[in-house]
Amino acid sequence: MLTSTQIRQQFLDFFAQKGHLIVPSAPIVSKNDPTLMFNNSGMAQFKDFFLGNGTPPAPRIANTQKCLRVTGKHNDLEDVGHDTYHHTMFEMLGNWSFGDYFKKEAIAWSWELLTEVYKLPKDRLYATVFEGDSKENLEKDLEAYEIWQQYLPKEHILFGNKKDNFWEMGETGPCGPCSEIHIDLRSDEERQKIPGHLLVNKDNPLVIEIWNNVFMQFERRADKSLVPLPAKHVDTGMGFERLCMAIQGKTSNYDTDIFQPLIQFIAQKVNVKYGQEHKTDVALRVVADHIRAVAFAIADGQVPSNNKAGYVIRRILRRAVRYGYSYLGFREPFMCTLVPVLAQQFEQVFPELAQQQGFVANIIREEENAFLRTLENGLNLLDNLIQQAKNQQRTQISGSEVFKLYDTFGFPADLTALIAREHQLTIDEKGFETEMLAQKERARNAQAKETDDWVELQPSEQIQFVGYDIFACEANVIKYRKITQKDKTFYQIVLDRTPFYAESGGQVGDAGTLTIGNATIKIIDTKKENDLIVHLTSDNLPTILQSEPTATVFAQIDLNRRKAISANHSATHLMHAALREVLGKHVAQKGQLVNEHLLRFDFSHFTKISENELQKIEALVNQKIRQAIALDEQRNVPLKKAIEEMKAIALFGEKYGESVRVITFDENFSRELCGGTHVSNTAQIGLFKIISESSSAAGVRRIEAITAEKAESYINTKLQLIEELNALLKNPKDLKKAIETLLEEKAQLQKTIETFEKQQIAQLKQELLQKIEQQNGLAIIIQKVQIPSAEALKQVSFDLRNRVENLVLVLGAEIQEKPMLSIMLSESVVKEKGLNAAQMVRELAKHIQGGGGGQPFYATAGGKNTQGLEKALEEARERWVGEALGK
Repeated sequence: MLTSTQIRQQFLDFFAQKGHLIVPSAPIVSKNDPTLMFNNSGMAQFKDFFLGNGTPPAPRIANTQKCLRVTGKHNDLEDVGHDTYHHTMFEMLGNWSFGDYFKKEAIAWSWELLTEVYKLPKDRLYATVFEGDSKENLEKDLEAYEIWQQYLPKEHILFGNKKDNFWEMGETGPCGPCSEIHIDLRSDEERQKIPGHLLVNKDNPLVIEIWNNVFMQFERRADKSLVPLPAKHVDTGMGFERLCMAIQGKTSNYDTDIFQPLIQFIAQKVNVKYGQEHKTDVALRVVADHIRAVAFAIADGQVPSNNKAGYVIRRILRRAVRYGYSYLGFREPFMCTLVPVLAQQFEQVFPELAQQQGFVANIIREEENAFLRTLENGLNLLDNLIQQAKNQQRTQISGSEVFKLYDTFGFPADLTALIAREHQLTIDEKGFETEMLAQKERARNAQAKETDDWVELQPSEQIQFVGYDIFACEANVIKYRKITQKDKTFYQIVLDRTPFYAESGGQVGDAGTLTIGNATIKIIDTKKENDLIVHLTSDNLPTILQSEPTATVFAQIDLNRRKAISANHSATHLMHAALREVLGKHVAQKGQLVNEHLLRFDFSHFTKISENELQKIEALVNQKIRQAIALDEQRNVPLKKAIEEMKAIALFGEKYGESVRVITFDENFSRELCGGTHVSNTAQIGLFKIISESSSAAGVRRIEAITAEKAESYINTKLQLIEELNALLKNPKDLKKAIETLLEEKAQLQKTIETFEKQQIAQLKQELLQKIEQQNGLAIIIQKVQIPSAEALKQVSFDLRNRVENLVLVLGAEIQEKPMLSIMLSESVVKEKGLNAAQMVRELAKHIQGGGGGQPFYATAGGKNTQGLEKALEEARERWVGEALGK
């Protein structure tokens, strides 16, 4: 039986023999593509070549691509683990033709590889072709149908509708008919009962698509029209996990040697056997799948966080931890222990994980520790919700409460329902779904953007960036388009040559102006969209271009802004080198922001940086600035030479071309691969000052710093503050000692105040004990009191509860000119008399124009109207206590 490693290699070898260039996988995290958070298909990294915005390194390419599908239309996360074929991360084997071969060769090679190399049985294979669509004026794909007749009987060639057999990259972009290859993996007995062609594309887990050949013929415009592409392309994708299942004779992807090493490793750790119990099997599959997505995303530069792609990775990790916690009994970090197993398995094909194994494992361990604490808090909250429901004689936990558990603590509704059932409760599923839909609608509205089609003004074979060398130039507008977001209109402009640097690698894009005749257009930002440099303006571009759309444009960047950005970017390189020298060579960049105001640098390091270390780093950077080191910039350096011979630092998670740009400030100090803008001499940075050091994520530290005039201003502000303090303290000989003396005196005064407050509280408790009214077995205290703080009011309430049986305590107080109510009930009063402190305080708070809440036995409220305290206490006595006395 072929191993998964052999299957992958045979695919790459086959297409290499067919003249394809084998290229490495792009990072799993998408870069420079605003439409994608993660690479979700093999073709994502080649998108520009299909759009005509770039030139491929070869007309024929093949690779295996790491993909992640958990967001957008491919959101399969909640299915993963429950079936045999859904995954978060998966590999996509693919071969591409850019204007070279087309349907005949693509289909022939698919058949040859599957049947002659992999030896899959021909009688189990089916092909689908596009049936056409009259609404789109698209004809049947008879060409593909006739080609397939050379290999398959007619009953194994099926026509499919637009949903299944017309592939589109997104709302706009290249698209075309596709031909899928399916395999029937059922037993012979099952195949005799129901022919395979009746189950193709019917969601049968054993009649599955394994390969899709997409024939790119059209471009979908924003107005929904289709126009033919200037050249025809082939884009194919074959799910590696499904292919291995078919070749290895398995009925589940998880039974292949891709997943079994992980599953068996986990099963052994928890002393269970895979295949014996449904719940543990699901949990084992979830953990084995999710560790792949999380580990490779971190290795490619995306650490878990609360934003965007980082939040997705955190959600995946937390889902795995929750399943391990709930069904496998893990109470300590366990996902991190799987990283070495995974790294070894993929070392030959995706070496980036093995190269960062320790870092990735540490990040995951920190995340697990944090979430396990959160999980415990969530369970405690759920226990309280269950108790509240019982006390209030409810049989259901509300949808909003279920949603809070899901959104804050990662509890899915089914887990909450499971625990609730153990206490004879249900959950409000409809209410939960309403909350979920509302959240999705909020997210959708926040991201809503309408993008028109490009208005093509003149052709251009290549976009030229000249901004390393010059800051203004003449250019031509190639195309523009309108975008509308949050009721604001902008225009995106593409020039044939530009000095504007497009946002990339953490450096913000340039701003500046475009001058067309007598009109000036303000460029507010510049971004990369795949390989296009896109200039953004809010000015009314069509009106300006109306008279002469092909007029020459004078493009000029904001030079002062660029100089400040360049100073910060070069300072970042110097700081990176200083960090590695002071802290160790384990330091690696994990993210950065470089703009005209500051530089922010995230890097791998697991402990807080001491003040002494920060001073050393800062001093070393400033030393290099004073040395006036000239920039050594080398362009078009072969990647292998830059890494192996020049020892330049490359970033994990970046996709580099065959040639790179190398930036050096002293070959023995700082040398990195970088596409950003820099000063020509370190002296131009002027001054470097660190302003903060913090944790960015688990295992990642963050330093923020400023340079040049901003650093001078920062230091001058600090010096001015010292002068003001000197003046306030009458110019003491030793300012530090004078401030320390003041703080000591303050601490002594605070202790004196606390002693006084304790005496006051003790006296108040004695007075309240003397005012207890014994009625019908209840000990009633309803009083307005003088008390220094809300915390003291709480302390008095709990102390009295511990000393007095059958207590009904309602206290009102004016604290810092604001009214406050505190209600404390003995447990016996809650159970036997039906009083509920939380319910009482909500009603009484109306008198003080406020609100509050709490638990059945203790609740508080604050408000605005101190005059209402007497009425609140009066209602407490007459209504609530009166009702209790009547029972």
